[in-house]
Amino acid sequence: MDLQRTSREPFLTRRGFGRLSLAAVAAATAASAARAAPPRSVLGPEGLELADGPGVAVVLAGVERGSDEAARERAVREVALAATDFAWLSRGDSVLIKVSCNSGNVYPATTDPVALRAMIGLLRERGAGRVVVADMSGVQAVRFSPDETRGSSRALLQSSGLARAALDAGAELQAFEEAGWDGFYAERPRAEGSWKNEILLPQVLREADHVVLMPRCSRHLLAGSTLALKCAVGWWRHDSRLEYHHDASSFAEKTADANTVPSLRDKQRLVVTSASKIMALFGPDTGRVVEPETGLVFASADPVAHDLVSLAWLLSTRAAIPEPERDGLMDDPNQSPRIVDLANRMVNLWLGGAGKAWSAERLHPWPAADVWNDRVLRRAFEVFGGVPPVELVHVGGAPETLQQSLAESIRLPAA
Repeated sequence: MDLQRTSREPFLTRRGFGRLSLAAVAAATAASAARAAPPRSVLGPEGLELADGPGVAVVLAGVERGSDEAARERAVREVALAATDFAWLSRGDSVLIKVSCNSGNVYPATTDPVALRAMIGLLRERGAGRVVVADMSGVQAVRFSPDETRGSSRALLQSSGLARAALDAGAELQAFEEAGWDGFYAERPRAEGSWKNEILLPQVLREADHVVLMPRCSRHLLAGSTLALKCAVGWWRHDSRLEYHHDASSFAEKTADANTVPSLRDKQRLVVTSASKIMALFGPDTGRVVEPETGLVFASADPVAHDLVSLAWLLSTRAAIPEPERDGLMDDPNQSPRIVDLANRMVNLWLGGAGKAWSAERLHPWPAADVWNDRVLRRAFEVFGGVPPVELVHVGGAPETLQQSLAESIRLPAA
């Protein structure tokens, strides 16, 4: 049976990745070579405990490969309506939809525009007033400082198709850097220990009544994956991004902890992902795209529960790729500690110059073993009160075998 269709996009990464590595070597080879990488241990579920309280719903809908846009729109509406009753939304309230637009590449390198359009329509029907779609793209494309801005998140929102989807559905569009360096405010995460400084966040977050997060499901060269929790990076001014990448020994912990800033934690209502296509290798902007025979759309009010399911889906699609096609250095370089460290030093070079690239802490990746080995999720379990007791709710379209496979992969074994 044909379980999936895959496509190898020619990623400028194969050429650009080589240039990136060479530049990083020039900036930091001596520092990198002086410190050996520790073994990449597989942690497993030992020591983890379920959070107290009732089950946490993650709602799934299946979408057959080749379905039209209307099918994806219906799936988004169904999972959102099953994940929340929208009692939090009063007529006229403002809603900020945070998309994932790290580059100008099309879905699944960025949020699905079809899903975005459906979500805006649903919010409008439920009484939302101002709906704002916003992000600030990755530092490879947008450089932001007190003195200048190079590149444009708005242009990347346009080229990815997200701008058209937002505007056609009646939403506003914002690129965070357009507010200027002083258009951000400082807030400290409630989770302590990883961030030295307060995180700088865009004023539009403070102004919004509610936040809906719409990530995608993708592998990531540095972080292993980019799902809901990793989307927090798009909020941050570039001095916060510099701390994140420079003090890299706590990179994963910073990712999770940043989701506890009060103005985000108190306003985030829903996370919705369209994952009928998955960037299963390389990432975040280009790589191996997998389109399963049955894709998934899923939603939850809880970002940690959402990411448990999203990561399980990502790892499942990655594992279905034949091993010789997924384990080469140029197929999935997150598996190489040296390459990950060099790539992170390159980001430091972009953000802070050669001195920051040289002095950055080493970034150690973690294996793509299972959901329990992911350092971002493990930190999230710690700061959000334990492993969420996920209850998968199926609203149609996904085969029972797929549901069972996901349920098994996120089930915490009994002690």
